[in-house]
Amino acid sequence: MAERNYTRQLATIVSIDAVGFSRLMGLDDESAVAAFEERRDIIAESCSTFGGRTFGDAGDSVMAEFGNPIEALRAAFDFQDRIVTLNSSLDEPMRMPFRAGINTGDVIVREGRLYGDDVNIAARIQEFAPHDGLAVSETTWHHVKDKTAAEFTDLGELMLKNIALPVRVLIARRGGNLSPPPALMAAIPSVNGRQNVSLKGPPAIAVLPFQSDGGERGVGYMADGIAEDIIYGLSHRRWLSVIAKNSSFQFRDDTLGTRVIGNALGARYIVSGTLMRNDERIRLTTSLADVSNGRLVWSQRFDRALADIFSLRDEIGAEIVSILDKEVDRAEQARTFQVPWESLETWQLVRRGRWHMNRRTRGDTEIALEFFEKAYREDPNSSAVLNELAWWYFWRAWLRFGDSDDLDKVKQYSRKALLMDSLDARPHAHLGVMDIMRGRPASAVDHLEEALHINPSFAFAHSAMGSARLLLGDAAGAIPFFVETERLSPFDLYRFHNLGELAAAYSFLEDWPSAISTADRSLDLSPGYFYSRFLKIGALARSGRKQEAMRELAILMTRHPDFSEQRVRWIPFVDKAANEFLIANFKSAVSDD
Repeated sequence: MAERNYTRQLATIVSIDAVGFSRLMGLDDESAVAAFEERRDIIAESCSTFGGRTFGDAGDSVMAEFGNPIEALRAAFDFQDRIVTLNSSLDEPMRMPFRAGINTGDVIVREGRLYGDDVNIAARIQEFAPHDGLAVSETTWHHVKDKTAAEFTDLGELMLKNIALPVRVLIARRGGNLSPPPALMAAIPSVNGRQNVSLKGPPAIAVLPFQSDGGERGVGYMADGIAEDIIYGLSHRRWLSVIAKNSSFQFRDDTLGTRVIGNALGARYIVSGTLMRNDERIRLTTSLADVSNGRLVWSQRFDRALADIFSLRDEIGAEIVSILDKEVDRAEQARTFQVPWESLETWQLVRRGRWHMNRRTRGDTEIALEFFEKAYREDPNSSAVLNELAWWYFWRAWLRFGDSDDLDKVKQYSRKALLMDSLDARPHAHLGVMDIMRGRPASAVDHLEEALHINPSFAFAHSAMGSARLLLGDAAGAIPFFVETERLSPFDLYRFHNLGELAAAYSFLEDWPSAISTADRSLDLSPGYFYSRFLKIGALARSGRKQEAMRELAILMTRHPDFSEQRVRWIPFVDKAANEFLIANFKSAVSDD
């Protein structure tokens, strides 16, 4: 057996990290390095004074080892006091705060270096510390809680990257000078009341107050207004829990970081943003973060002219709401694949089913139904499950050109979903599209108006309302609904259908260039969608582009050898002259006129 050349010992590890080092390097790399080295020397001196030693410097971080957890905490408070004082003499953009994580446990010592999970835990919990603040593990807290004047705020048990078991993390603070704003700390659960972000069940989302550039008071009001609009819009998404504004707006100072704030609020997702004004334009940058793993799910920049600040608020807020709805849904679908089939709960069964449904293959839609039916057996009164079943049968009815039995099931599940939740826009929309399929567009309008009253940013209801108006013969009135759908849901899985409907509206107005370009956009998303190609052929022919129309006709017949005009005659226009108008356009592609 080889001779063992390491030892094991109990130690307290302090992981220390410079906040904003990369940003400062981008501004002035030489000054950034000099500032870091100056603060590193302060850290080393404080650690030595309290009986510790630094080791393992790497980039913008430092590690320290102590034999006594109390001395480790005192050293951390000492070097952070000194760094805060040093930073206060500098302009804010050039300040370099440090945060630290402290953990006590068993380590392997080899040639002066320390290894083991407990070293890694210190590094991971440091990520939860506020700027100029400390995070400690439960093991360290047990050693110091009754022996120092420090105050502790519990963040609960958290899953840390590459650490098998959850670790309880607490924020440590001394006196008032290093404390985060009182409103922030009041919003975080106390030591006796743990709060975790659950990885099961419907997620919660919190929208933080958007930051503004501070140049004008009006920009600050607008930043708050957009965040409020997003909270209001998300609250209409019945599958998603939204943290109340009174709680999430406590976190105007984001120095705690999204992971800490999310755990404090019990939110799985955090929305944050920054609003800036430059002359007569504004730029809003917003992002969505997954608190459970620290991953940035989505980020986007919105540039707009500052013509009418109030309509601009509504426009941006509604667009962000629609995007967030789909991004959170996508993230939740992916999360369910981390759970074995046998362990899936109702909520996860729905997400797994939606994932298969979104693949739009025959096999996947059948698998989706299996998931939805299993969820229904487990919870027959879940509005989420009832809505998915209503959508599933509507989709099959649409593929079957209005199968009556499937539409009966859409009605059955939608009516029951409304009994479970009368303020859910989805059942109203499903009843509306059922009426559309049954040739009752006027009745559909009533249902869809109710859906849009409940949820003004419901893209599917906007598209369905456009279809209802188109069937009623109001092509000009339908176009704004299709255009609004494009704005609200620019990456929608069923966008090809909305664009097909928009191409039809342009055809009725004999705007052939718009009909052709819109049909092309639809076909880019779904080359096999017969209706958009049919409309494009007619529009090309009416534009005098017969050769192009014939090429498109060859593609149509190759992809759909069973195509007949009866498919178009089935479309439930109130005035059947509309069907004949579209068919005449199509036929003109092969006529001699």
